[in-house]
Amino acid sequence: MKSKSVICALLSVAILFFVLVSPVLAQSAPPAPKHPTVLHAARLLDIESGKIIAPGEVLVQDERIVEAGSSVKHPQGAEVLDLGDTTLLPGLIDVHVHLFLHPGAEDLQTVQESIPERTISAMLAARDDLMSGFTAERDMGTEGAGSADTAIRNAIDRGAIPGPRLRISGNAIDILGGHEDAIHYNPDQHVLSNATYANNAAELVAVIRQQFKEGADFIKVYETGPDSLRDGHFSTPFQYTEAELRAAVEEAARSAKRVAVHATGEPGTLYAARAGVVSIDHAYQLSEETTRLMREKQIFAVPTFAIAEYFADHAASPAQAEREHRMQEFHAQEFRKQLAAGVPMAVGSDVGPFPHGTQAREFNLMVKYGMTPLAVLQADLLNGARLLGWQDQIGALKPGYLADIIAVPRNPLSDISALQKVSFVMKGGSVYRKDQQ
Repeated sequence: MKSKSVICALLSVAILFFVLVSPVLAQSAPPAPKHPTVLHAARLLDIESGKIIAPGEVLVQDERIVEAGSSVKHPQGAEVLDLGDTTLLPGLIDVHVHLFLHPGAEDLQTVQESIPERTISAMLAARDDLMSGFTAERDMGTEGAGSADTAIRNAIDRGAIPGPRLRISGNAIDILGGHEDAIHYNPDQHVLSNATYANNAAELVAVIRQQFKEGADFIKVYETGPDSLRDGHFSTPFQYTEAELRAAVEEAARSAKRVAVHATGEPGTLYAARAGVVSIDHAYQLSEETTRLMREKQIFAVPTFAIAEYFADHAASPAQAEREHRMQEFHAQEFRKQLAAGVPMAVGSDVGPFPHGTQAREFNLMVKYGMTPLAVLQADLLNGARLLGWQDQIGALKPGYLADIIAVPRNPLSDISALQKVSFVMKGGSVYRKDQQ
């Protein structure tokens, strides 16, 4: 829990920033219009049937969809927004983001940048993601900023700042000397870990209770790392036993919440699946038993290809670039096996270490490595909504659903890269972006 002095510093810096530096962001999010709105475009994606409807229209009242199809009612006084030769579809979902990270050395960000500074950066990141069409996200750890993501989520929910709907985890959980610990520094300097320590089941339960007290929606646990690929053999040490992960899952379930894990390979992925986590993020390597359990329990794999591609393209040396490319190729091969085995997929990019607002690249890579554009979009919108616990609220253009709607050029079922060219963004009936036709 942060001290009062840190909180005051955060508020002071944030207020100064918004008042003096960024008058555009200082404005609250645009309210949903009181009058009905009709969106008209050349096409509309019915995500559940997988069909393109032409033309496409959506009737919006306040924050929700009233009707969607090729033609909808045009109530008296309705505003009609003609979006031209575009395709209407639900707002995109990214289930693995890091709002508190930006390109550069991840570990040094927590050392060199204060929590107030990182919180301001997170506000800007949330805005950039929303303007790129991502209307709902899952923030997978503040990387040393504690529960500061609670403030971001709450400010967005109040309409004080623009950003996606958020599920947040606070600081992720790790063991001493684990994946996110500061193991490359002089130990006498006592550089803090980017995650919160928990070294056994009892400590996991205590940390989880504290994180829920501070506002977390779910729990993020580091289960594996560091990774190694030698002569085609992938290995990664596990961090928590199956019994320890089960204790974490049971404690979260006591509050009707869930646990997601960073887990790249066996046996950590198997322990996570047996314990009953909601998602296994990265999932480079899954055994046959793990894939069976994930299929039967409907545990989502979140591949995160975009971050690996970025690291390969921005490696510090040719040797590092070659290692990243080999790891990506191995992951792609395993991904195809997972698809064939029926492992449910969700779409998460791990954006943060690469620029926010550019993560639609993840869709291209999932298609490149074996999925159809429709399958990727259904994984993103339908599975993503389920993973966030917002099924029946977002992820489809249906009556009663929240009016989270975007428009892209062309037909994304024919050209998935269209998702990188979002021209219109509505969230909860409010228009955040509308490019000139």
